[in-house]
Amino acid sequence: MTTTLAPPVSIGKAAVGALGILALSTGALESVVSPTIPLLERELDMSQSEGALLSIVLLITGALITPLAGKFGDRYGGKKVLIRLMAVVSLGGTVSALAPNLPVLLVGQVLQGAMIGALPLSFIVVRKHLPAGESKVAIGVVSGLFVGGSMVGMLSAGPVAEQLSRHWMFALPTIAVVGSTLLVNRLMPADPPGRPDDVGIDWPGLLLLSGMLTTLMLVLALAPEAGSAPLVLVALVVLLAVFVTGWVRVERRAAAPMIDLNMLARPAIWKACALTFVICLGTTMAVYLVPQLLDERGDGYGFRASATEIGLYLLPGAVAATLAGPLGGLGDRRFGSRAVVNTGVVMMAVGLLAVAAVHTEIWHLVVGKVLIALANGLCVTAMMTSTATAVDPNDTGIATSLILVSRVLGSAVGGQLGGALLTAGTPSGSEVAAESAYVTGFVIAGIVVLSALFVTRTMSKGVKA
Repeated sequence: MTTTLAPPVSIGKAAVGALGILALSTGALESVVSPTIPLLERELDMSQSEGALLSIVLLITGALITPLAGKFGDRYGGKKVLIRLMAVVSLGGTVSALAPNLPVLLVGQVLQGAMIGALPLSFIVVRKHLPAGESKVAIGVVSGLFVGGSMVGMLSAGPVAEQLSRHWMFALPTIAVVGSTLLVNRLMPADPPGRPDDVGIDWPGLLLLSGMLTTLMLVLALAPEAGSAPLVLVALVVLLAVFVTGWVRVERRAAAPMIDLNMLARPAIWKACALTFVICLGTTMAVYLVPQLLDERGDGYGFRASATEIGLYLLPGAVAATLAGPLGGLGDRRFGSRAVVNTGVVMMAVGLLAVAAVHTEIWHLVVGKVLIALANGLCVTAMMTSTATAVDPNDTGIATSLILVSRVLGSAVGGQLGGALLTAGTPSGSEVAAESAYVTGFVIAGIVVLSALFVTRTMSKGVKA
């Protein structure tokens, strides 16, 4: 006698809204460190290398937690894992807010890195409770609010730290995370587990991936100063190759790999990952270079803007990034992912190359940043929604985790590349980067983004995994 499972309870706008508020809160908490590294270096007596370490800890732990969270969510139920994960994030935010020194702050950032795994868990919940068309829009809303939250965090961190203290720039978004988690727990019905509980965890794969990502971040952090320690950089590159080789071999042999390389080999999945990596690389270069150019004090270029002024100039881009999520979901449902991604790629390339050519007025940078932010949201959301709704429901978490890991890696590479260009373009004994360094950065980012069109040409109108 077979037992028929009852269909999952359909969720309403309030539950999706709660997930969106949670995404907004976690996005804000994720992004408060990046714009305040100089302030934290002064207040905690940190060296520049320690500041670089602080800026990448969250990315490393997030990239590790994300596929694991997606796998657990697929297995045990998205809501169940999400609530527990957000408890860890809330603890991390509290530790960061109370941190008296760098070691304690690093512990808080390690715990906060779990927040990046919240997105695939949200997608699992949405996918199980809504039909495909509605779930695309809901996933777009959640993705867009996470991107918008990241921009809000970047805009508000400086003013909050200057007017209140560095403690409050962590405390305020942490309070929002706690409140929105309670709201999700109340409004969101539980989703049934999709896989048996007796499948083991791929601990060797997790450890090798941890070593691989840590080594990659160290390579990126040391690359701008490679001339002072070339042997160290070479040794790290060799170590990275060893980790990659070992990880691939372990994942191919594992009965239940943490990242399913067979899924990654599917054309729709690897294309989505490649596009996400390239697009986020270009976006993050702009996110790094535009504020630097607004703050620059060069002869005939730069605007000497304060932290508060920079936040105001970037605000239109934050609004565009927030709107891009639902627009990307709607566009994907109506026109297909290829059309949305092509539109976003062209829009971003135009914005990057336009800023490279013309940047003598503040509004040039504002308009360019709006185009870039809107394009990034459209592209990433289209990739996320199409991938999430194309695979088997039980694979939603791991499939979207691959996209998010690609986002993290693309963002890390883009930020470090932008920093390396400005470092190389700063004359010895000067603190002002040459204008040509900014132009080169925007041009490289635009060309890299345009290369995505070679991949989109091979895509079908909708993603079919």
